[in-house]
Amino acid sequence: MRALTENESAWVLETLKKIEDKMTVVTERNRDKIPYTTENGRFDDKSVSDPCWWTNGFWGGEMWQLFALTGNEMFRQEAIGVEDKLDKNLMNTDGLDHDNGFKWLPTSVIRYKQEKNKESLNRAMLAANNMAGRFNLAGNFIRAWNNWDNVDRRGYAIIDCMMNLPLLYWASEETTDPRFKMIAVAHADTAMKEFVREDGSVNHIVVFDPFTGKVTETLGGQGYAVGSSWTRGQSWGIYGFALSALYTGEKKYLETSAKIADYVLSEMPESYLVPIDYRQPKDVDLEDSTAAAITASGLIELARGLDDDGEADKYLDAALRLLRTLDEKRVSWGTDTDNLLNNCAVDYHGDGHNMSIIYGDYYFIEALMKLADKALRIF
Repeated sequence: MRALTENESAWVLETLKKIEDKMTVVTERNRDKIPYTTENGRFDDKSVSDPCWWTNGFWGGEMWQLFALTGNEMFRQEAIGVEDKLDKNLMNTDGLDHDNGFKWLPTSVIRYKQEKNKESLNRAMLAANNMAGRFNLAGNFIRAWNNWDNVDRRGYAIIDCMMNLPLLYWASEETTDPRFKMIAVAHADTAMKEFVREDGSVNHIVVFDPFTGKVTETLGGQGYAVGSSWTRGQSWGIYGFALSALYTGEKKYLETSAKIADYVLSEMPESYLVPIDYRQPKDVDLEDSTAAAITASGLIELARGLDDDGEADKYLDAALRLLRTLDEKRVSWGTDTDNLLNNCAVDYHGDGHNMSIIYGDYYFIEALMKLADKALRIF
């Protein structure tokens, strides 16, 4: 991957300084919270309304990145506070699922890597063991979600889970026990076979018979329809397979990440404002800035994995353009609102459109921190 130009490096540092200036004010007025979205410009608090919500680790991760950027102890204390609050989730079996990585990688794992805190190690290992217990031997997949709302999800697997596998890779490295990595590799292989289509688009949900392991159907999930191309799912695929390549050294995962990335770049709007689904109707103007931020961070990871490969630079260039577009058109830089990114979306068919979502902010910051070589490595 090429080095950034002088102008690119200057832009990255200037943008990070704007983030520091804004988030110092925002964090001070949101002490002791776990935000998900904003209401009238102010963060809500999932630590009160839903301590098991799947995004509850991202604020802690954002705080750790800001601590690495600034050295401001406030950010570190807020990150530790999030980790402490997540103990309510660890003691609630129905609140534990395939998203354990999203919760404890950016909180407990990152703190343990930095400070060797034994409580953080214990929490992360509890989360990893629970996640490993979701592995279905018949189909070689990690089960998604639980049977909430009386929906039978015993055979469900989703592309998002690729981003949670690093919790298992880390657990194997930390314990020298290969079981965790074996499960992660088995799931990645299944996802490569059953989720990634020939053209590089991906399924969101694949349903297996939980007893035989045979695929019974695919579902559109949070995208437009069955067979469509949910953009956040595409971003999870780019990033998740690049991470499996990082942990295993397996070229096939890097090739799969690149295959998904090439499809995404072929479908990318000229504006680089990412829709909710790359196959949504042409007359529909629905957008998801979180998919843009995640795609950018995933493309940087892919480019790093390819290193001096001739293809690496095109992925870095695309990542930079996505981030610059967000900076110029989709970020609220004033301190009158708590969020950074606007025009985020939960899904295509729901009512969660044109909102702020905490993981959009997290991946925007993470991507910039990577470019500045300042990021704390969760993975």
